[in-house]
Amino acid sequence: MDGYSFVDPNEVPKEEFDTCETAVRKLTEPLGCEELRLNQVIVEPGEVTTPHTHDGQEEVFVAMTDGQIAIEGEVHDVPSGGAVRVHPDTVRNLLNRTGDTHVWMAVGAPPVGSVDDFGAYVVDDGGS
Repeated sequence: MDGYSFVDPNEVPKEEFDTCETAVRKLTEPLGCEELRLNQVIVEPGEVTTPHTHDGQEEVFVAMTDGQIAIEGEVHDVPSGGAVRVHPDTVRNLLNRTGDTHVWMAVGAPPVGSVDDFGAYVVDDGGS
């Protein structure tokens, strides 16, 4: 086993999240990550990802372009290169109210759940 790996996100096929139409490139497996989960999220103008929490998993979002994130419903503009840490119990989602594509790296640790199997991914069903 090598102590490192490289991946060009553009060589990983885009998929859609199960809960919305936003594109994601799942980088965890191509990189061989064992201690964290990594996804590239591409948020096109007008798109909104599903508000959610992660039981037991802290997340860090790194803006590769200028971007927008909602924390507990409050929208924050994040400059390119900016990073946002979100506690497991805090509701978060990415959105795009601009005319430009937003690109994010989403890092989750420990690596619970995934885009295929949300595991500890929690979406509030509105009390129903």
